[in-house]
Amino acid sequence: MNEWFKKTGAKFKENWSKWSIVQKLILLGVVVVIIAVIVVMARTSSKPSGVPLFNTVISSQTARENILFRLDEENVKYSISSDGKILVDDDVTARRMRNILIDEDLVPNDVDPWGFLNVSQYSITDFERENNKNLAVKKSVKAQLEALSDVASADVEIGFPDDALFTESQKPVTASVILTFKHGSDITPGSKKVRTIQKILLHSVVGLKEENITISSVDGVQLNDFSSLESMDRLNQAEREQKLRTKHEVEVRAKVLKALQSIFTPDRIRQVVVKIDWDMSEVVSDKTIYSPVEITPQDPEKPYDTRVTRDYLPLSSQTVTREWTGTGYNPEGPAGVDGQNPPVYSDMSNVIGRSTETGVTQNNVINTEQRHETVHSQPGRVSVAVNIDGRWKAKYDKNHNYVITEDGHIDFTYTPVSAEVLDEATKYVQSAIGYNKIRGDSVSVTSIQIDRDEEFQKLEDEYFAAQKRKFMIMIVLGGIILVLLAFIIFRFVSREIERRRRLREEEILRRQQAEREKALWEAKDQDMQVTMSVEERKRAELQENAIAMAKEHPDEVAMLIKTWLMDDNN
Repeated sequence: MNEWFKKTGAKFKENWSKWSIVQKLILLGVVVVIIAVIVVMARTSSKPSGVPLFNTVISSQTARENILFRLDEENVKYSISSDGKILVDDDVTARRMRNILIDEDLVPNDVDPWGFLNVSQYSITDFERENNKNLAVKKSVKAQLEALSDVASADVEIGFPDDALFTESQKPVTASVILTFKHGSDITPGSKKVRTIQKILLHSVVGLKEENITISSVDGVQLNDFSSLESMDRLNQAEREQKLRTKHEVEVRAKVLKALQSIFTPDRIRQVVVKIDWDMSEVVSDKTIYSPVEITPQDPEKPYDTRVTRDYLPLSSQTVTREWTGTGYNPEGPAGVDGQNPPVYSDMSNVIGRSTETGVTQNNVINTEQRHETVHSQPGRVSVAVNIDGRWKAKYDKNHNYVITEDGHIDFTYTPVSAEVLDEATKYVQSAIGYNKIRGDSVSVTSIQIDRDEEFQKLEDEYFAAQKRKFMIMIVLGGIILVLLAFIIFRFVSREIERRRRLREEEILRRQQAEREKALWEAKDQDMQVTMSVEERKRAELQENAIAMAKEHPDEVAMLIKTWLMDDNN
């Protein structure tokens, strides 16, 4: 065997020296993967599948669904085993969820307390089994209490008395718990968390009762003394009932307000007062209710009452008739003794008489109901007061402007709500709140004029401010129109003056040119030699060019003449 290992090792070294780096890396990677797979499989196979929340299978479908729903609310992962048990991840989670389920009374009654504590039953002697069971109960209760978030440590002592021969001489099971709290804990005497601890003890120990439990802090303060909290509970109950009453009043008010504002304009319904008498007492009563026997039920197709009832029904009857005919018999005492009958009876001796007796016995049956009622706080008399404002309407003139009174205010007219409308609104509110006359409900719908002076003053201020803005805009627009008209007139007059001046200058030039031409024609006719200077010759050429251009471009020539005249003036 050793030689085989030596040969295998030598062959592996020889092959290892021949392999390339890539082959060596591949081999190392395969070895690492194999080792990792083996480690994961080992841990997975050794890891438990889960911790049972209860060792007892919960048979009730409703109780199981409630527990699973509560686990979902706490975001606890769970699974269901093949035998129907609920499994969670670890013991800490199991203890925490048991505390929550006990506090909320979600633990079924048929759950075995030993299964709840996860205590194993040992097949040993009775004394050892009992002793181990008691130790296991203490240990389990201690672990259960220390799983609470506020408890740092718990010292648990449970007294299991020996079984007595007679029940009346049996001593009770007792429990004493001393708790050490964590820093920042808010557990106080008589609080809800103390009740949770007490419930854990009651569920964990068979035969334990509340009066035999003592829960105290490490300072010696008893925590499970709930007698001093009864008055506080009553105050809390009264406070909750008062909040319920206020909430109910707000709901009724909102319902009435919404219903009326859908009929009338919302600004006309402003005051809705609701008051509900709330009976906060608790009444326990036993009643015997007799009701008639229904022969024919109500016809649902007919609005009126079609039932046929009787006060009773005969169950059995017996009629007895007795008749008797004969003489009357009056005993007079023993023989040899004088009779002591009154004379009236003596006179009636030997008188034949007849009597008839008739009797009827009848057993009747009636509807009888035995009722045991526990009535808690409930709403009583409902009072609703609603005020509906009338209609306000402003007066307008023919130009659709507000009519202004002599004192400078807008003229409004008020029309109150008619009595017929108020009666219909009263019936509508009664139907909306479930009016009950026997209960003493009261509904009042009135039409009292609402003071709208502030609202009207705001409207008047806005209206008069708008009128002022309108007047100022009209003045500004009028001024702008006048300025535009003046500008247009000025431009028109300026152009007319310019046109006339230009025509006058053209007329002067035309006359001067005509005179020159006339002089030239006269000189030509007389064969006169006209001697002109250089300046006159240039002027003549310019005039000829101007005449030629005037024929082709009259507008440009006009501008040229204007420029020429301005140069001459300068």
